[in-house]
Amino acid sequence: MTTVIPHSELVKRAAAWVAERRAELSELSTQAAQTRPSLSDLVDEAGARFNLGPLETEMLLDLFRNCHTDQPQE
Repeated sequence: MTTVIPHSELVKRAAAWVAERRAELSELSTQAAQTRPSLSDLVDEAGARFNLGPLETEMLLDLFRNCHTDQPQE
């Protein structure tokens, strides 16, 4: 029997996946830093893995871009 997962849960899982991947990749040596995927690439992959639409994918990208800024968005 197939379990239906609410769409909001998919977005949460995608955000968690991106955060985990970023943490894993930040631990790589500086030599591997040149081959790391960009944030945009990670979010695109998360969108594909978790079946997110373009709006949800863009929202995730904005979330991760803005979560490390000290200045509020205007």
